[in-house]
Amino acid sequence: MRALALILALLCSATALRAGGQRAGEFDYYVLALSWSPNWCALEGDARRSPQCARDAGHGWVLHGLWPQFHRGYPAFCQTAQRPPSRGMTAAMADIMGTGGLAWHQWKKHGSCSGLSAADYYALSRQAYGTIRQPEVFRKLSRDVRLPASVVEAAFLKANPGLEPDGITITCRDGHIQEARICLSKTLDPVPCGQDVVKDCRMKDALFTHMRNIP
Repeated sequence: MRALALILALLCSATALRAGGQRAGEFDYYVLALSWSPNWCALEGDARRSPQCARDAGHGWVLHGLWPQFHRGYPAFCQTAQRPPSRGMTAAMADIMGTGGLAWHQWKKHGSCSGLSAADYYALSRQAYGTIRQPEVFRKLSRDVRLPASVVEAAFLKANPGLEPDGITITCRDGHIQEARICLSKTLDPVPCGQDVVKDCRMKDALFTHMRNIP
């Protein structure tokens, strides 16, 4: 029993060292995560009464986050000497992220690992969001549709000729299209995704909810 307790203690110590040893600025590439807001609202946001889900908000693809990523795994909640963002900084991101609360959470979990200041991380996130052309077809839907997730990926590839199929993955959640995740270099050029990022949804009839400000 004493030997087993020692082994468990060593394992816990090793885990703690790995978790605390993630240093800001050490990563391989970024994952730009774009969430289809109407689907998030249907699954979660409406229950939270999120302002992101107001009928006049007009959100389509919102920025879930810009995530530092290793070729295998990712850093999170890194120790950083950078000051946390002000409330004004986070509120200013709501136009592309839905809420300032999400902007704060993304800084705390992912931005702290970027090696950037909060202001620079948000500026880079906005720049990354702007580099990807969002397929117009989804904003024009006047009703909910069911479609293969591969159709969503194809639409992004058509709208962004610089993207390759191995640099984007479409995820699903509870039968809904969830996110488009696009892999970018530190200079925001398209790069192949790591194997742990590629989680393509295989659904043939995933629900795609139309935007709420369209009658």
